[in-house]
Formats: sequence, structure tokens, C-alpha cells
Amino acid sequence: MESASAQETVLVTYSGRTATVELNRPESMNSMNEGMLRELVGALKEITINDDVDVVVLKGKGKAFSSGGDIKMMLSSTGEEGEANFNSLMDCISELVTTLYFMPKLTICGIHGAAAGLGLSIALATDYIIAEPESKIAMNFIGIGLIPDGGGHFFLERRLGEVRAKELIWEGKVMRAPEAFEKGLIHEVASETLDNSIETKLQKWLSSPIQAMIKTKKILGEKNRPLLLKMLELEKNAQMKMRKTSDHQEGIRAFVEKRTPNFTGK
Repeated sequence: MESASAQETVLVTYSGRTATVELNRPESMNSMNEGMLRELVGALKEITINDDVDVVVLKGKGKAFSSGGDIKMMLSSTGEEGEANFNSLMDCISELVTTLYFMPKLTICGIHGAAAGLGLSIALATDYIIAEPESKIAMNFIGIGLIPDGGGHFFLERRLGEVRAKELIWEGKVMRAPEAFEKGLIHEVASETLDNSIETKLQKWLSSPIQAMIKTKKILGEKNRPLLLKMLELEKNAQMKMRKTSDHQEGIRAFVEKRTPNFTGK
């Protein structure tokens, strides 16, 4: 039996023991504005307390999983009022990441098109990532003079180690799925269609002793909780400082004007 609930920017569909959550701003490649972030938090919290759900699949509508944070949202977060809004927004991102990472369900992220910036951070908060071969995967905050947020430092350091995490963050390199797989950033490159690959993994999990798997997730999650919360706090404070730099302002202007930024280190 299937049922669906639709919100403006997030779609949730239930089927058996599975909940599928789809980002639904296809016209902007699922870039994340405040409305989507808050709706996503609400959807995930609702799923968290649903005892009928064991597995959550996170996907994106349209041509991409998510191109990251909405540039228009960044442009509007200026002045004293903008600073207060930014603090609230960063708290919302932290709530989203912790809700997803500590969720007492198994989670799969399916990536097609782009998974960049905050979009990649959120994908990394899931338990298992499957990506289409031609997907473009990037932690590209550096291109607009910012640092990763959404726990990006935590997730990259856990998967890659400190040295390789710094290299990836500083380069902001766009990778295809096979390269991301080789680095250990994702778990699987889809060998058939993305939906078929997700379904194969989903059925394997659903036919496993899933409560034992979830208990292992809880144990490791609780061990990591203090570090993730600390990382999110450090990212929030650092991002506030980065937003005030000349390089960030230049990065945003260059993005809007579709040109190469001229960074000065200020």
C-alpha cells in the first residue's frame, strides 16, 4: 500500500517499510533555500517517529540531486537582520544534518546530475550513497570564498582522513561518480539505472535483520555525536566570518556574472 504527502519543496512517499524523500525544486536544480531546508527537517522528523519505516531513500526531482545552497538566499543575508537570519538558517542546517545522521532508520541517498556544496554535505549524512556514473560531485564552497557547512568537515574527515579532506575542500574539484567512488566518498556507482540500483540495495536491507543494523548505527552515532555537534558549531562561527570577507563577496559577484573570480586573500 502506498501513500504520499506533498509539500511545496519536499515530497514524501511511503511504501511498505520505506519512505522516499524527494527534493522538489527542479527549476533550480534543487538548490536549497530556507523553505526547503525547514520542510526537509519537518519531513525527516516525522519519519523518525514513524515506527513503520525502516529505510529512508533521499533523492532529487528533475535534472539533479542538489546544486547546493541557493545563491539568492546568500545574497539576501546581509546587514543586521540578515545576520540574524543567517544564524537561524545555520541552526536549521545543523538540525537537518543531525536529524538525518542520527535517524534510527537506514538511509540511502541516490545522486544524479549534481551533488554540490550543501547538497553533498547532506548526502554524506546518509548511510549509503549510490550515484549515476555521470553525476557531478563537488565540495565546492571554496569557489565562492566559503567553507563547507552542514557537517562537511566532519563527514569528509571521517571518510577521507584529514589530509585528503583538506585537499578536496581546498581544490573544490568537480568529480564524476567513479572518481568519487575511488576516493571513498560514495559507496556505489549505479551499474544500471539509479532507481534499479537503489531498489537492489533496498531489498537487500529489507531482507536483513535490520534492527540489528540500526542498533549498530545508533551505537556509532552516539560515539560520534559530540564531535559532529562541535564541528557544526565551528562551521557556523567560521562561515559567519567568511561571509564578511572580500573574497566571498567577489565569489558571489563572479558567480552571478558567470566569470572567473579574482580572489585577493582578503
